[in-house]
Amino acid sequence: MTEPVRLAKRLAEMLACSRREAEQYIEGGWVTVDGVVVEEPQFRVQNQAIVLSPDASLLALTPVTLLLHKPAGYEAADAASTPGASSGKTAAQLLTAANHAPDDRSGIRPLKKHFSGSELVTPLAAAASGLVVFTQDWRVARKLREDARVLEHEVIVEVSGEIKPGGLERLNRIDHGFTFKDALLPPAKVSWQSEARLRFALKGEVAGQIAYMCESVGLKVEAMKRLRVGRIPLSQLQPGQWRYLLPYERF
Repeated sequence: MTEPVRLAKRLAEMLACSRREAEQYIEGGWVTVDGVVVEEPQFRVQNQAIVLSPDASLLALTPVTLLLHKPAGYEAADAASTPGASSGKTAAQLLTAANHAPDDRSGIRPLKKHFSGSELVTPLAAAASGLVVFTQDWRVARKLREDARVLEHEVIVEVSGEIKPGGLERLNRIDHGFTFKDALLPPAKVSWQSEARLRFALKGEVAGQIAYMCESVGLKVEAMKRLRVGRIPLSQLQPGQWRYLLPYERF
């Protein structure tokens, strides 16, 4: 029996190619071991049947963007601004092949590299649910970060309590004077969707802002759900499921 060796080394020997090229084939999902796709170059093999797909390509993997419907209770904090925030269940843990939306129309083959190499660019409070975005594409990341102050988010908010007289008008006033975390908040568009449900459309959303604004007019937030980021809606994406951003979709 031969000694176990790294899959990348064995494939490089089989194809007479470089170790790096072998790793690219493996990470691209082009290699099977005994009929099962293996995407880890360090996977140990002995005498198994190793097959390279006839469609295999060494072209660089196109960066992808993932849209996730985060359920309440999962953390989706920006690690750069909140070090050590991921102490419990995280939104990133939902990025698995098993949670891929069955009606995804992108035609992209899900790869483990898509999950491990994607960065959260739209933080969302753990108690809230709704749309969050992970991306490998530096252009998407830059767009969402640089335009954060002007990109509109749509959020549905379940509330309890009785709103103060003139409360809705105050929430909508351009000169409402809401100051939060020592900064003047930008104006929001707020309307009733039902007796206990408000719709917020706001730019430059700050964590905790909606709860603060509601409390200022006598309301308590019971639940929040982000329905849209820019021009990208949550649509029919089910809780816990994700899909790829389509080529023509723009935030």
